[in-house]
Amino acid sequence: MLKILIPTLMLFPTIWLSPPKWLWPASVTQSLLIALASLSWFKCTSETGWSTANLYLATDPLSTPLLVLSCWLLPLMILASQNHTSSEPVNRQRALVSLLASLQVFLIMAFGATEVIMFYVMFEATLLPTLIIITRWGNQTERLNAGTYFLFYTLAGSLPLLVALLLLQNDAGSLSMLTLQYAKPLGLTTWADKLWWAACLIAFLVKMPLYGVHLWLPKAHVEAPIAGSMVLAAVLLKLGGYGMMRMMLVLDPLTKELAYPFIVLALWGIIMTGTICLRQTDLKSLIAYSSVSHMGLVAGGILIQTPWGFTGAIILMIAHGLASSALFCLANTSYERTHSRTMLLARGMQMVLPLMATWWFVANLANLALPPLPNLMGELVIITSLFSWSNWTLVLTGLGTLITAAYSLYLFLVSQRGPLPSHIIALPPSHTREHLLLALHLLPVTLLVLKPELIWGWSF
Repeated sequence: MLKILIPTLMLFPTIWLSPPKWLWPASVTQSLLIALASLSWFKCTSETGWSTANLYLATDPLSTPLLVLSCWLLPLMILASQNHTSSEPVNRQRALVSLLASLQVFLIMAFGATEVIMFYVMFEATLLPTLIIITRWGNQTERLNAGTYFLFYTLAGSLPLLVALLLLQNDAGSLSMLTLQYAKPLGLTTWADKLWWAACLIAFLVKMPLYGVHLWLPKAHVEAPIAGSMVLAAVLLKLGGYGMMRMMLVLDPLTKELAYPFIVLALWGIIMTGTICLRQTDLKSLIAYSSVSHMGLVAGGILIQTPWGFTGAIILMIAHGLASSALFCLANTSYERTHSRTMLLARGMQMVLPLMATWWFVANLANLALPPLPNLMGELVIITSLFSWSNWTLVLTGLGTLITAAYSLYLFLVSQRGPLPSHIIALPPSHTREHLLLALHLLPVTLLVLKPELIWGWSF
């Protein structure tokens, strides 16, 4: 674990001491080397248990894919931010890259934590860099409003979790993830226990976000700069799913009854946010709402607590992280050229940038879960596990997949096909940097088809 953490911490001297013209190449190279080194975590010796463990940090088959995704994303975020910050003073560029690197440190320590309180502290710590990135580097005047929504939704959800964790510490005597699963089961019979159960989960459901507490997400996505959108879509939403999986072990007897309203909200959210996507005019807003829809499926898979549900959830989290991040990168390439996120003002792009249209096509197919991509594998596993839990869920999930296909087609047709608007006269060509960025997003998705066992956790 330290083999990755120490080089990540050494990014800070690299960022602040390298000469201005070497800032971007040096930080991208070092973070890419860290990302490649993090692939060694996949070489897990034990089938189910923890490995590379010390008292505080360890990896297991559930956290490894998320850790590698966090490391993989940093060079991509730096690559994506390069163009729109090039006009800023060098110190501000250094500050942005430093915030991204600090986010990676917090994420590694959150996903690698063996102590629940340490996970909680790092879960909250990711809030700060993200908030600064949204409010300082955001695009429009609404960014302070978006930052406020983001901060207060997350804090309102996670303060009850802190109280719940302290009560659990008092009751079980330990909060180590290594021993919690072997502790004696809690009684969980009174009303206070039901409140405690809700407090344990609501923080993660807000972070995912569950439909109903999702209003911060589209605002944050739309106002964030490209790096903020990427890290939000790819990793920060997954913190919620990961936390839920870890806490589920302790909440056992109550979950059977109490999870119903949350499963209903998650499945209803798939349809609601899908139909909202069909009416969006803003490119980033559409992709943000599609994230809420996919995360609803993940929440449903986790809450029914079957091995298949867990497996599908983690596969879909990783696959959606890469596909959604790629879509935000594509939206950003379009925004940098047309200076508008309104889909009707930036349409017919295939005429001007044909290779970019190919990337759009592939990313859209990944987002709507085309076979044999891992997105489909995750969705199918969750849908079958939900179906065996209750036959009625098939109506909601089936309708959800239909709507997903519809808005993905709508997104592609409106942004790429049709005549070019008359106000678009001269567009700069697409750069090698942008093609590299998209290749590094979509290549892992296609390679995971060949070795999906890397990301299906410890359930199979």
